Amino acid sequence: MFIQTESTPNPATLKFLPGQAVLEAGTADFPAPDTAGSSPLARRIFAVDGVRGVFFGTDFVTVTKIDAVEWDHIKPAILGAIMEHFQSGQPAITGAEAQAGHAEHDGPDAEIVTQIKQLLDTRVRPAVAQDGGDITFHGFDRGVVYLHMQGACAGCPSSTLTLKMGIENLLRHYIPEVIEVRPVAE
Repeated sequence: MFIQTESTPNPATLKFLPGQAVLEAGTADFPAPDTAGSSPLARRIFAVDGVRGVFFGTDFVTVTKIDAVEWDHIKPAILGAIMEHFQSGQPAITGAEAQAGHAEHDGPDAEIVTQIKQLLDTRVRPAVAQDGGDITFHGFDRGVVYLHMQGACAGCPSSTLTLKMGIENLLRHYIPEVIEVRPVAE
């Protein structure tokens, strides 16, 4: 098994490509070791000293390290953990399903929210997945779109620029009711 790695815009996060499916659909975010209970793969990766967060896409795993640790010191152990997992035949997640992504939204803005989700799914999320992360809809209130950033996007130095200059401009262009985009932490 050959696992490729790619850097991401977030220097604290690396993208690992195992060459096979990680999840059937959706994403899964494990921002801390205590959130990895349903994932044998995330538990193996968190066993590597210096790992702060783990995120799964359909064909990739992104790992975020603590600042005090260098990639050269932990990357081989992470590669080993991923390889061991795939050789074990276990699923990436047991019991729980991967997250579908977007939060539900009912009410008078339902049509606007549908447009926002469609733009996110077709224009934003595929590009963000290339960088090892995901951005999902969290809410819409009086012209403000709230988005949740995951994986390489969470804590990325360029995430504010991505939100303001990229996603906000895109949404405002296609949906006049959108005034601003703000990040939320979960």
